[in-house]
Amino acid sequence: MNKRILLGLIGSAMALALSPLEAQSQTIVVGGKNFTEQQIMSEMTTQLLKSKGFTIDKRAGLGTAPLRQAQEAGQIDVYWEYTGTSLITFNKITDKLDAAQTYAKVKELDAAKGLVWLNPSKANNTYALAMRKADATAKGIASLSDLSAKVKGGLSLKLGCNAEFYARPDGLTPMQQTYGFEFNRENVVRMDTGLVYQALRDSQVEVGLVFATDGRIPAFDFVVLKDDKGFFPTYAMTPVIRKEVLDKNPKIGEALNALSAKLDDATMAKLNATVDVDKKTIEDVATEFLKSQSLI
Repeated sequence: MNKRILLGLIGSAMALALSPLEAQSQTIVVGGKNFTEQQIMSEMTTQLLKSKGFTIDKRAGLGTAPLRQAQEAGQIDVYWEYTGTSLITFNKITDKLDAAQTYAKVKELDAAKGLVWLNPSKANNTYALAMRKADATAKGIASLSDLSAKVKGGLSLKLGCNAEFYARPDGLTPMQQTYGFEFNRENVVRMDTGLVYQALRDSQVEVGLVFATDGRIPAFDFVVLKDDKGFFPTYAMTPVIRKEVLDKNPKIGEALNALSAKLDDATMAKLNATVDVDKKTIEDVATEFLKSQSLI
């Protein structure tokens, strides 16, 4: 065979062999927010996609609004968002919807912005207010309505919360309006999310803003106050990806849907506690979970 033809055939074969890798040569930018659960999810996403041959640029530790803005601007390709956050904060929907309706609505509305909501997990990381169990029992507070009655009755309680919740449309002010009470301004202490748990544990505040799947709730013997008027929507944790990126890389959707199917409230609480209470590194926690589920 002519040497030139032979070399040409070899070159063509090599090109065909490399084409799947070239399809994955685009760098995928993985985002994440600035609290433990989100850091775990951005790390798991990074490790999972790397195992599938993708090049990853991880940008974790962002606030909710900047992260969403970056995704809409094409600077973040994929991250895990919560259905209730998109419904109320991003899309300004105030209708009371159940979990399935919330997911369907944000999937529809965000599709118009070039964003695809993949399969939701069973982890509902809703906002909640918590107290030390012994203190809540002593004060007779089991629900947000109980809390409202006590505050209106003159009981002085300090609330620890992050700055984002203080200003969110699904945050402090509308919650207080729903329950008909208001913490005195001097009794609202704004701090980083992680510090709220420490402040509540150490009796620096009596009430703290928590995330329902946080492992420190049982570890620190907190009790979550019942949202008896259903103020907070469902916050199903779900991977959200830019449609342009998913269309070019459908295997990302398959991989993240497989991960999403493994997650529920108990699983996330355990993972969060392993970082926040047991002090394992986020990288090790992510690796151990992915391997235990045969995802990598």
